[in-house]
Amino acid sequence: MISISSVNRTAAAVNSAALPSLQPLRRQQLLFLPPPQSHHSRRCLTVRAIDATQPYDHESQPNHRSTQSTKLRIAIVGFGNFGQFLAKNFIRQGNTVYAFSRSDYSSIAQSMGAVYFSDVHDLCENHPDVILMCTSILSTEQVLKSLPLQRLRRNTLFVDVLSVKEFPKNIFLQVLPTHFDILCTHPMFGPESGKHGWQNLPFVYDKVRIGDEDCRLKRVDDFLDIFKKEGCRMVEMSCSEHDTHAAGSQFITHTMGRILEKLGLKETPINTRGYESLLNLVANTTSDSFDLYNGLFMYNKNAMEQLEKLGLAFEEVKKDLFGHSHRVLREQLFGTETES
Repeated sequence: MISISSVNRTAAAVNSAALPSLQPLRRQQLLFLPPPQSHHSRRCLTVRAIDATQPYDHESQPNHRSTQSTKLRIAIVGFGNFGQFLAKNFIRQGNTVYAFSRSDYSSIAQSMGAVYFSDVHDLCENHPDVILMCTSILSTEQVLKSLPLQRLRRNTLFVDVLSVKEFPKNIFLQVLPTHFDILCTHPMFGPESGKHGWQNLPFVYDKVRIGDEDCRLKRVDDFLDIFKKEGCRMVEMSCSEHDTHAAGSQFITHTMGRILEKLGLKETPINTRGYESLLNLVANTTSDSFDLYNGLFMYNKNAMEQLEKLGLAFEEVKKDLFGHSHRVLREQLFGTETES
C-alpha cells in the first residue's frame, strides 16, 4: 500500500522536475484532481489552468503595427448619424470599424460591414488602433470617463470630431493618461453637405499629443490620409484658433438659420436665387439637433461675443433704415434745403 505522505513526496518531486521544462509558459498552475474512491489508486497530475500569455492573445503581440500597413482598426464611440456617415468611407477604404452606442445599431453596422458591440468593455478588449469619439458635445465628458481605459493598449490614439475644439482638447488632457495619443479634428461637413462626396470640403486638425515613435506618427498620418484620399482640404490649426474662426462662421450660420426658421419662410411662386439660398440655409442648419447648436454656444467662449455683435449689427441696420426713411419723409413734406 502506498501511503499518502509518499504520494505527496512523489508529487513534489514531479513538480520540481517539470517546472524547468515549462518555463516558457511561466506561472503554470499544477493542480491535483480529486482522489478516487479507492486508496489503492495513484493520484494523477493534470494541467488545469495556464496563467500565461499565449501566442494568440493580444497581450503577446507587439505594441505597434507594421510600418507597411496603411489600414486601421477604428472604434467609433457614438454610432449615430454622423458616426455611420464616417464609417461608410472608412470601410470603403479597407479599414476595420468597430461600433458602440447607447442605442442598438447592430443591424445597421452589419449591413455596412462594421462590427457592433453592445458592451464597451468588449470593444476595448479588441484593442482598436483609434478610438473615435462621435458623441454629442454635451455628453462627451461623461462618455469618455465611462470608457474602461485599462483594457486599451497604452498608446491608443483618441480622436474627436466635435464642432468645438478647445473643450474636447481640455477634457482629453484631463482624463486620458499621458501614454495615450490625442488628435483633435473637425470635419466641417456632415451627412447633408457631404452626401455627394468630400472633395474640397475643409477638414481641420490639431496634433495635440502624439508619441514620437515612428509607428505612432505613422498611425496619425494613416488616419488623416483617409480624409486626404476623399479629397478634403486639410487645414492644420490650433484648437483655440479654430474656435475663434468657428464662432464667426459656423455659430453665426446656425444662428441665422434658426432665426429664419422662426420667421417661417415658405416657398413662393417667385423665388429668387437669394431666397432659395435662405431656404437651403434653414434646411441645412435646422436638420441638426438643437443640442449641437446649444453646444456651439455653451462650449465656445467666443460665441457670446458673436451673438452680442449680431444684436448690435441688427440695431445698426434698423437705425440706418429708419434714419434714411425719416430723411426722405422730411424732404417730401418740407422740400430740400436748397429749395428753401
